[in-house]
Amino acid sequence: MNGLKKIAYNCRKATFLIEKQQIGRITLREKLELRIHLMGCSICKTFQQQSIIINQMVRNFFHSAGQAERKLDDKFKQELQKSIDDKLR
Repeated sequence: MNGLKKIAYNCRKATFLIEKQQIGRITLREKLELRIHLMGCSICKTFQQQSIIINQMVRNFFHSAGQAERKLDDKFKQELQKSIDDKLR
């Protein structure tokens, strides 16, 4: 498979880049790869739109003025981490 096809048909990498872009910067190459993929993949384009909205909502929730500091309790974090680890295996 040539390089362009690898980019165009790799939804896993595209969703990774979408999330990476939400929390920080992606390289110029990554931006190009993502743009190429999104031109041909409506599912990942929808995922990107949903990801942007969800991340904005979470940021607004945690940074809204006048709100008390919000934290997840340790038990919940441990259960969530275990669930993530189990799914990755």
